[in-house]
Parts: sequence; C-alpha cells; structure tokens
Amino acid sequence: MRVLIDATPLLVKSAGVKNYLYHWIGHLRRVAGADIIGTFPAMEECVLRHDVSVAGKWRTVRGLAMLGLGNHTPFPVIDVAARGADLFHASVLVHRPPRRMLLTSTIHDLTAFLMPELHPPSNRRAEKSFAPLLRRADALIAVSECTRRDAIRALGIAPERITTIHSGVADAFFECPAVAVDAVRRHYRLGREFVLFVGTVEPRKDIPTIVHAVERLRATHPDLTLVVAGPRGWGEVSGLDRPFVRVIGAQPWFVLDALYRRADAFCLASLYEGFGLPVAEALARGVPTVATTGSAIDEVLGGAGGQFAPGDAAKCADELARVLDDPAVRDQIPTTRRRCRQSPERLIPWLMCFAPSLNASFY
Repeated sequence: MRVLIDATPLLVKSAGVKNYLYHWIGHLRRVAGADIIGTFPAMEECVLRHDVSVAGKWRTVRGLAMLGLGNHTPFPVIDVAARGADLFHASVLVHRPPRRMLLTSTIHDLTAFLMPELHPPSNRRAEKSFAPLLRRADALIAVSECTRRDAIRALGIAPERITTIHSGVADAFFECPAVAVDAVRRHYRLGREFVLFVGTVEPRKDIPTIVHAVERLRATHPDLTLVVAGPRGWGEVSGLDRPFVRVIGAQPWFVLDALYRRADAFCLASLYEGFGLPVAEALARGVPTVATTGSAIDEVLGGAGGQFAPGDAAKCADELARVLDDPAVRDQIPTTRRRCRQSPERLIPWLMCFAPSLNASFY
C-alpha cells in the first residue's frame, strides 16, 4: 500500500501548517521509506522556509500549475498523479482530491468558522470549501482535543472519525549550537532582558496586549524589550512602532531556537488557537511561558506556565512579572522537551490502521 500526502502548502508562504507538514513527511519517510510515503507534487529533500517555497522555482511553478489544473479544470490531474496510491492525505489547498482511494486530512483549527472576523475573506472561503472534504473523509487527525471538539461542533463530524494526535517540536529544533545564541543576540542588538513572541503578525494573535503588558513592566524593568518574530499576516496590528518593540520578521528554525534560549520569557496572547506550536517550542526549551486561556493553549501548556484571559493586559503583565522577578517561580517551570518533541509514533499506527500490509514495510 502507498500513501500520497498533499504537499502543496510547502510551495506557498505559510507558518504552522507548513512546519507540521514538512517535519511529518520527513519523519514518515525515514521510518516507512519514500517508496511508501509519496507527495503531491513529487518532492525530494528540501530546506524548510516559511517566507518562500521549499522547492526551486521550476518545481514550485510546476506544482502550483498542477494544483490549479486539478482544482479548476475537468482534467483529472491529481488522479493521474495519485495513480498507484491507496490513501490520499489532503490539505486545504486541494479542492478535488483523487477518487477511488481512501481520503484523510489534518484539522489544524476551526477559527475561520468560530471567529470569522479574525480571518480575511480568502481564508474564510478556503475553509468553507474545505469543509465538505472533511465531512466525507474516511478519517481525520485533529492536532488537539480542543480542535477535535470544535470540528464535531462546527462541522458535525462524527466523533469516532477524528483522532487527536498532538503536534510537537522537531528534533532539528534542538541542534542550534550554543555559539549561535550570542551571535543572534548581537545581530539583532537584543538587550539584557526581553520577552519573546513567535507567530504570524495578524489580529488573531493580539500582539497589542503583549505590547501594553511589556509597557507596564518597563516601570520596574526599564530595559525590557519585546521581540516579535514571525511573518506578516493580514490586517493591521498596532503598537509595533513602539521604541521597545523589535520586529524581526520570519526566521529560520536555528534563529528561533537561539531566541528561545536567550529569552527571559515567552508570551502568546492569541485570542484562539487550534494548537499553538510556539507554546510547545517554548516549553521544549524550558522558557518561562505565559499565554491566554480558553483554547487549545490550555491543553498544550498543561499548567506549566502562567495564563490570562484574552485581552487582559494587566493580568498578562502580572504573570510576566512573576517569571521575571521571582527566581523560585522560574525554577518551578518544568522543561517538557520529551513531551513536546515531535514523533511519528502515533501517526504511523494511525496510517497503519488503514493498511495492515504496511506493517512489514515499517518494521
């Protein structure tokens, strides 16, 4: 049996979904082999970048052209590409998955349905067109139990068709040499104390709440800065022009690792998350973490850090002050590297449940 994974999100600008897909495909290929785990379009080894395609110009153009033909013309482009496969794992970019084979997908979040005002029209249209595929899929992965419940409630999907498999932090994230930490600090002229935010710069992340919290803290921590690392998303985000805010854009994994290691605290003020990978990354590096309540962040944080209600800058400042001012609090925050590391151990049996014949290939 052969599995074909839709890899088209790797050809466009993306953040969390791209990170998930890149490392998942890599893990599965190392365990099962590239002859078992294929991709649409076909891809070999490549370097993960969030701001551009992971493939070269020609492969990117060819892959996106195939996607466009498959989505918007009667030509069965994806069916032809999937010939010989028994299972197709679709992304939101595929409108017409191949027929006559098992269909699966991963649900990352349902915020386009739950909080449509936090998404541009293009995102809402894409998620709405993706919903019928999710409803007819043979089985689905939810990246958190929160997202699984949201899918059941918002899309009416039967609970038994969704398996929760938490995301994690890839091993490569831990390979940044110690010397790089000081190099990154010097390159970005980072001060002695800083709070780190990692994520897409867009309204849903509510970065202004962190800005206000850090501003309050500067009364007792005059040198404290806020470092904002992540690609620009849609919409306007206020407060980024403040003198104590450093916006450094999207960064490769080794720079993010250095930033996490150097940060005095990590803060995510997101209004809602389907998972919240930066929280897992911060925990995996043992960074004191403060984040909002009320979504999958509760599940990922698991009591290992401070929390505050979305939009509550005063409480956010209080929680940050606790980890900045009290060494005992910092020492109590557990390092959860093992729990947060990404592993194919649950993903592989999940795929194998569709194909017992894969067992010999894996072992």
